[in-house]
Amino acid sequence: MGAIVRTLGVFSIVMITVTSVDSLRNLPGTALFGSSMIFFFAIAGLCFLLPSALIAAELSSAWPKTGGVYIWVREAFGKKWGFLAIWCQWIENVIWYPTILSFIAGALAYIISPSLAENKYYLMSVIIVVFWGLTFLNMAGISLSAKFSELCGLFGLVLPMAFIIFLAVYWVVGGMPMQVQFAWHDVIPNLKDPELFVSLTAIVLAFCGMEIATVHGQDVKNPQRTYPIALLISVIFIFLTMLFGALSIAVIVPQQQLSLVSGIVQAFDDYFIAYHLLWMLPVIAVCIIFGALAGVSNWIIAPNRGLSIAIKDLNIAHRLQKENKKGAPTRLLLAQAFLVTALTSIYLLMPSVNSSYWVLTAMTAQVYMVMYILMFAAIIKLRYSQSTQPRPFKIPGGNLVLWIVAIIGIVTSLFVIAIGFYPPTALSVGGLLHYELVLVSGLVIMTCAPLVIVAVRKVMKHLR
Repeated sequence: MGAIVRTLGVFSIVMITVTSVDSLRNLPGTALFGSSMIFFFAIAGLCFLLPSALIAAELSSAWPKTGGVYIWVREAFGKKWGFLAIWCQWIENVIWYPTILSFIAGALAYIISPSLAENKYYLMSVIIVVFWGLTFLNMAGISLSAKFSELCGLFGLVLPMAFIIFLAVYWVVGGMPMQVQFAWHDVIPNLKDPELFVSLTAIVLAFCGMEIATVHGQDVKNPQRTYPIALLISVIFIFLTMLFGALSIAVIVPQQQLSLVSGIVQAFDDYFIAYHLLWMLPVIAVCIIFGALAGVSNWIIAPNRGLSIAIKDLNIAHRLQKENKKGAPTRLLLAQAFLVTALTSIYLLMPSVNSSYWVLTAMTAQVYMVMYILMFAAIIKLRYSQSTQPRPFKIPGGNLVLWIVAIIGIVTSLFVIAIGFYPPTALSVGGLLHYELVLVSGLVIMTCAPLVIVAVRKVMKHLR
């Protein structure tokens, strides 16, 4: 075999991380909570974004192998729990894809006909066509998909994000009417109202994915140095742009009129009408679409690479282990595409597009938190069980600080799982019981599946 060609540097890892985490699609879900989002952004940043970034930086510098979270949890707790961790990362993406793709469809609808954004059949058609197209793109290999992400990230995420923040600042400085207020009692919410904590689901989910680029270990130049630097840059950029981007929407779009699917385009539309720049809307909508495509492309390939390593390690699902000449797990990618196609039917089961969108968002957050709990627990175990493993980057402050950081992350993750069972009162979800039954059944099925697979494998092996 020839030498491994490492093609990804700091810039590539930053762009993969930023385009995977820092999504314009997440902004309407957080803008829905007005100026109180500032308080919750601070809480989520300190209690989730920073811990996940610090822990991912240490683990990726110590185990810079392709596989990411699967490798870390496997080293700490064994193959079964490593499989559960990478499975949760993989399956939560299957749940998440319809939401990000419906965001793309909503942006496209503003170019064609804004009313299409509320048409379930239009959304389903766009989701299926776009996802299959990106699946085939990722079969061409990580080098091509990384270049695609870099280009789309610059023009489809960084520029639109900077532009809407600029428009909002100009709006506020110009003394224009605002839909939110920034008095102290507006920013600091009434913490006795549990409804407000629902916003943490959307905000924490918006901060998920700091570990995503670590799955490409074998493709990274000097990973022990590259990962910590890239993750530090990414954390700062993501926090600031997500906060000010969401505020930019909340400033101009009334809360009761905000669409979770197309809210970002709504905000641009309102700004452009006010400043007589409406001709720019199709241009910015196209940019937004490409930015979202970059994020989807990153998530399509990364968890599949980790899952592919896991099923080979466990010697299961032999038919799904096949890779093409570019190292892409083709059969896993195709299986994922079929699952996403089937999952889009949830748009027909919920009373509205907004409620479908929120159910998928809550379910995604809950499944993903299971993976994070395992990751946060893994670093504690590995600090003791493999204390001699070289760690080019190590969370400063010794084991006490590590325990504090990891426990804060675990408690936040458990809180997000619990609060996910309470939907925002502004959304019609077809009754609380119906909503909770959908979430509970989804969470149980999604998290128990890998453990059942491993148990069945053990039984079959014993019978032989």
